[in-house]
Amino acid sequence: MKQLLLNIQPPAAPSFDNFIVGQNHEALASLHAVLAGQATTRFVYLWGESGSAKSHLLLAAQSAGAHIADDVHLLDAESQIVLFDTFNQIKAEGGVLVTAGSHAPTQMGLRDDLATRLAWGLVYQLQALSDDEKADALRAHARERGMKLPDEVIAYCLRHLRRDLPTLMAVMEALDEWSLSTKKAVTVQSLKKMLQDTA
Repeated sequence: MKQLLLNIQPPAAPSFDNFIVGQNHEALASLHAVLAGQATTRFVYLWGESGSAKSHLLLAAQSAGAHIADDVHLLDAESQIVLFDTFNQIKAEGGVLVTAGSHAPTQMGLRDDLATRLAWGLVYQLQALSDDEKADALRAHARERGMKLPDEVIAYCLRHLRRDLPTLMAVMEALDEWSLSTKKAVTVQSLKKMLQDTA
């Protein structure tokens, strides 16, 4: 059943407008301040588990003019040197750099000089959305589309589908379009039928 997700249209491009904040108010506010030149630093490092929206915020920051580096925990030795040099260049030129990884800067086995640089700026651990927060986000998204979304459909999605929010949003949009084209109400049964049809 999970293969069906390959056939669903990709979600909207990540932006600050479609970021679901959850428990990450302070990180988001600080990121806005850095991008607006209203902070004492121009460097932000974000870390957290998979699904905590690190990449979403990096891409949103990039669209606002920041330099970004994602998944720094995966950088090989040569790439770490490049990022270190990039950090120093941005520092000299007055740009903004937003980076992200799986753990705090000093806990990933990076070169000491790079780990130190990444820890210089603002460092935030992002918290993944709870199931309740994901459900609230799906309800709000459905309301914006004028879609009637029963709670049991949300519960089914959270139990049986990939649980990252972009995937869940894409499923809801596809279900809405399927419902409109088939003139059938949105129910768990109609969701299962759509999933079968798109598998």
